[in-house]
Amino acid sequence: MSETPPELLRLRQSIDNIDAALIHLLAERFKATQSVGVLKARMDLPPADPAREERQIARLRDLADTAGLDPVFAEKFLTFVIAEVIHHHEQIAHQQAADEQGETR
Repeated sequence: MSETPPELLRLRQSIDNIDAALIHLLAERFKATQSVGVLKARMDLPPADPAREERQIARLRDLADTAGLDPVFAEKFLTFVIAEVIHHHEQIAHQQAADEQGETR
């Protein structure tokens, strides 16, 4: 087996760094959306906001296109992220309701 070319190693290291940055960015995003979920539960707002989600998808499709990223891929990725956020918001709302139920007993 031959040795990996230095150029390939350099490119892979760059990809690894980008992957790490993406994970950290997603973690920060989910910290923010968790706070949104808590606020929505306190204010008795629904976990999903379809109008905002639609605007965000359109905005990020445009950003993706400008950045040279396939807008369809960007939309699929964002749709997955939004679904996870909504799931977390539903869990937060359920926990909030259960906590309030416990307080009224």
